[in-house]
Amino acid sequence: MPGQGKKYYRIGEVSRITGVEPHVLRYWESEFPQIKPRRVARQRLFRQKDLETVKRIHHLLHNEGFTINGAKKQLIKEQRRQKTAASSPERTRLPVSRKQILTRVRQELSEIQRLLEQF
Repeated sequence: MPGQGKKYYRIGEVSRITGVEPHVLRYWESEFPQIKPRRVARQRLFRQKDLETVKRIHHLLHNEGFTINGAKKQLIKEQRRQKTAASSPERTRLPVSRKQILTRVRQELSEIQRLLEQF
């Protein structure tokens, strides 16, 4: 990835990395509260998080056919999902392999129960 390890990117760099024109980035900044570049000496400095958000917005608009309002709603929905996953109890955040084992055990127990009910 270009500039890997950098903390801040100027608008021209973000434009080159994402393929989004600077004037579009400025417009998106006014439309999407998730994009919050830091301003220093009249320069917009985008963080890695802003860069990822710009890429996600670009994907939603150009690949998935969302409108600006639809993309706003989708980003909010995704943020809520991430917050819910981060704050969920430990038992729901089991590694996938443990979840699969538990699912299999439950299925087998249900099958055993079904067989026992036949007698």
